[in-house]
Amino acid sequence: MKAAIVLFPGSNREGDAARAIRRATGQDPTIVWHADRELPAGTDLVVLPGGFSYGDYLRCGAIAARAGIMDAVRKHAANGGLVLGICNGFQILVESGLLPGVLMRNANLRFICRMQHLRVEKNDTAFTRNYGPHQIIKVAIAHGEGNYVADATTIERLEGDGRVAFRYCDSNGNVDARANPNGSTNSIAGIYSDRFNVLGLMPHPENLIDPLVGGIDGSPMFESLAAISRAA
Repeated sequence: MKAAIVLFPGSNREGDAARAIRRATGQDPTIVWHADRELPAGTDLVVLPGGFSYGDYLRCGAIAARAGIMDAVRKHAANGGLVLGICNGFQILVESGLLPGVLMRNANLRFICRMQHLRVEKNDTAFTRNYGPHQIIKVAIAHGEGNYVADATTIERLEGDGRVAFRYCDSNGNVDARANPNGSTNSIAGIYSDRFNVLGLMPHPENLIDPLVGGIDGSPMFESLAAISRAA
């Protein structure tokens, strides 16, 4: 798989994303600067990593969504290419129009940094084939604006089309207010585009790929992507 990671001023998880890709595919991704206008030829996957792009000024992801490289990312997605936005990357995806809705301040108005259980809602996409149906995984979250909100029609469409990728849950897979860390509508932790080739999620699977750092529940996402590449 040929992967490109977009580096914005203020990004701080590009190294983690690169390590996860390298571990799963055996190939080094290309780091693409935000002011570039084109993606490397033959790019299969674009990753928008976590961090605080442009210092989170204005709104989280709002300035990054207007960076020079984002026209190329939108073109890549329109052509069916894979795009993965993690945390701040998810915020950039909604601000750029690649995914619907918005990410608001956490309901408790506090930054949250902890481990969190998720339920895999759909395991037949390029990103999730190595997970089991409704598998419960445990990964890290670290955000102050992860409260996913959209109008009722959009939420109904996401739910009806099976485009909710992950939900916040407890260790038994129960989805309720107690297991929801940020107040996100329907406990949504991640969503897909209408063609399922763009995924945005607030949690950090790239940080959970090695048992030495607390678990490997993020590995199947990157292994899924590697398997798609090998099959192609």
